[in-house]
Amino acid sequence: VFPYSSKGAVMDNRFATALVIACVLSLISTIYMAASIGTDFWYEYHTLSPAENVSEAGRTIWEEFVSEEADEKTYTDALFRCNGTVGLWRRCITVPKNSHWYSPPETDMTTNCISFSLSDQFMEKYIEPGNHNSGTDLNRTYLWRLQFLLPFVSLGLMCFGALIGLCACACRSLYPAIATGVLHFLAGLCTLGLVGCYVAGIELLHKKLPLPDDVRGEFGWSFCLACVSAPLQFMAAALFIWAARTNRKEFTLLKAYRVA
Repeated sequence: VFPYSSKGAVMDNRFATALVIACVLSLISTIYMAASIGTDFWYEYHTLSPAENVSEAGRTIWEEFVSEEADEKTYTDALFRCNGTVGLWRRCITVPKNSHWYSPPETDMTTNCISFSLSDQFMEKYIEPGNHNSGTDLNRTYLWRLQFLLPFVSLGLMCFGALIGLCACACRSLYPAIATGVLHFLAGLCTLGLVGCYVAGIELLHKKLPLPDDVRGEFGWSFCLACVSAPLQFMAAALFIWAARTNRKEFTLLKAYRVA
């Protein structure tokens, strides 16, 4: 019996190592996901001369940008002109600190942000942005709603999985870790769906409102954090499920050996 017990101890250490790595991966992915949701750099627009764009006619666009009644076309035009950035919750533009008509042009710039309200998150998107009579664009409407809902579902699944993991530790059993792994796998699917919805939504928007010649758009670091979070969730899920299932098999074999 002693050699097998010694081997069993080695196997237990292997399972413990897998669980520790899975917990670290889960923690990192949760931090990345929370950071990506709370920051405003999912997509960035870079304008060659933002200071000149926020003068005269551009100043009117900036005033409309901060208005609560600004439609999709209005704030997108402002994002094009003013080095804008877009997050899941807010949109931001870079403007001179002093933008009065009687002031000389400034090179000292500041970033102003406006939050999307809850109604904005569920507002219908139109076939022609800004034209309420053009009909509803169902693809962009549901993509926009999904990109708002999916990250919270992903975080909720990971938190629930962590709770099950704590219960498993209290019960001194690895078997509930299978549920933790499944929840992390579902969270990874949600994160992957979020990334896909966001990319598709941006591409469809730019087909409706093409980028001006002097504007360059690119995905920002907040988007990259979400992209990194998804594979971390999948790896954590694989380790949780592997450790729980393999430990269960070893435990069954050990019982059979002792009975024999």
